[in-house]
Amino acid sequence: MVLSRSMRPEFLALLAAEELKDVTALDVGCGTGRLALSLAPLCRRVIGIDRDPAAILTAREHAAALGLSNTDFVVADAEAEEYTRWAPQLVAAYLCMSPAIIARASRALGPGEVLAFVCFHTDQWRETGMVSQFAFGDAQLRDLLVSHGFAVEHLEVEREVRQFGSREEALAHVTGFRAKWEADGRWERYVEFLERGGRTLTRSHLVVKARRR
Repeated sequence: MVLSRSMRPEFLALLAAEELKDVTALDVGCGTGRLALSLAPLCRRVIGIDRDPAAILTAREHAAALGLSNTDFVVADAEAEEYTRWAPQLVAAYLCMSPAIIARASRALGPGEVLAFVCFHTDQWRETGMVSQFAFGDAQLRDLLVSHGFAVEHLEVEREVRQFGSREEALAHVTGFRAKWEADGRWERYVEFLERGGRTLTRSHLVVKARRR
């Protein structure tokens, strides 16, 4: 089994560079287990946590279908639980990050152990004029990691700006976001951006690897 090609390639390379065969990895905000199941063949043990019981059930079903015996999926709030409970040597996350998660990873990891993740950059969907509460600036995130005892080994912004030929093409591209964007106020702002002649949508992520000092 290979690490999922649907994830950021740079992130997968950062994980693959670690010696993982004797490692217990904790996948924070694991969802249906995409990252955890990719790590399982490489690690001694993988625990995935998520507060969504339906997602955890699906992750368990996927693990069983793959015949994996070294995975455990637990309903748990990543911003409330202490990760010391699972004694990980690697904490990883994909599009699930917050100061509370970094603090808990810092308390759980020993010297030389790794926190690796992909999170939203502040340029994510910048055309909507709103910065997600889960997005970080690169300097902000570096300072946060250092303040929690991490040495930052890799911190890179990966940015993609999609160009559209028309307002209709842009709206068709984001139709899957409509319900969520209407709820948080982004939809009207993006429509206004398009009506002013804008024809782009930015996706921007931070790819990070930090080692506990």
